[in-house]
Amino acid sequence: MNNSLFQANTSNDFNNSESRISTHVRRMKKNSLWLTIHEDASRGLHNFSPALLGELRSIIDSLNRTGGEWNQSGNPSEISYLVTRSSDPDYFSVGGDLRYFQTCIAERDESALRNYSTRCLDLLFDWSHLLKDRMTLITLVQGRALGGGFEMALSADYIVAEEQSTFGFPEIMFGLFPCTGAMGLLSRRIGAVQAERMMTNNKIYTARELFDMGLIDEICPKGTGESTVENYISRHSARQKSFLKVQQSRMRAAPLDHIECMRIVEDWVELAMALSGEEARSLNMLIMMQEGGRHMQDDRKAA
Repeated sequence: MNNSLFQANTSNDFNNSESRISTHVRRMKKNSLWLTIHEDASRGLHNFSPALLGELRSIIDSLNRTGGEWNQSGNPSEISYLVTRSSDPDYFSVGGDLRYFQTCIAERDESALRNYSTRCLDLLFDWSHLLKDRMTLITLVQGRALGGGFEMALSADYIVAEEQSTFGFPEIMFGLFPCTGAMGLLSRRIGAVQAERMMTNNKIYTARELFDMGLIDEICPKGTGESTVENYISRHSARQKSFLKVQQSRMRAAPLDHIECMRIVEDWVELAMALSGEEARSLNMLIMMQEGGRHMQDDRKAA
């Protein structure tokens, strides 16, 4: 496998035709950096391709390097809120790059598969711990958040979901399981037993169900996600110092265990490299459903 696929962007210039992330600073009482993730142009999917991992890593590294300052178009801003959303009205993210998984498995390239999964884990771990003394991470979900996309949403400090959004972990369909933080991220909100159920029952949950369970912090009507996030930032920033102290306390009380997460990655890679014929066919079917479904939606939009 070509590790250059994972190379990161070394500047803050994400607003270009080749990037899957566009950035925008909203200047209020406290500045917020909005990250809009776009589909993979070659396949029409909102997934975590190797290239997208590199872009997200660049953002983390840049914010850590500057202590939370973002320089866009020569205009530096101190960022207090980092908001992640999707450009697609139907999908937040379908999660991992299943086609990449399939290629690694077919080529018996265990090292490449482990490298990809470890990069996903390290990214999510660093994302969830990003500048907790001065920054709050917000996820805005306005569609489907599946697998690693659900894990990405859970890594935020505050989750806003529009009412039509749905969530789930489909990995059990092809003999695998969520491997980049789901157990730890779910457990600190709902406990390990309920987390295990969610990771293995192949159920699709509504935003209302997850709000009632305590997994989502706020739900809002369709089309009002942005204003809901802005209202939350306005409320939060009025008492930001106190909220940040509580945020840090929460992280100390319910930390993610990176060592345990790495054990989970190793277990996942072991299973992935030993998929049965039936499980491999299920994986292929899910890939075709994802890619075929997106093409059908694109055709309807073009009609």
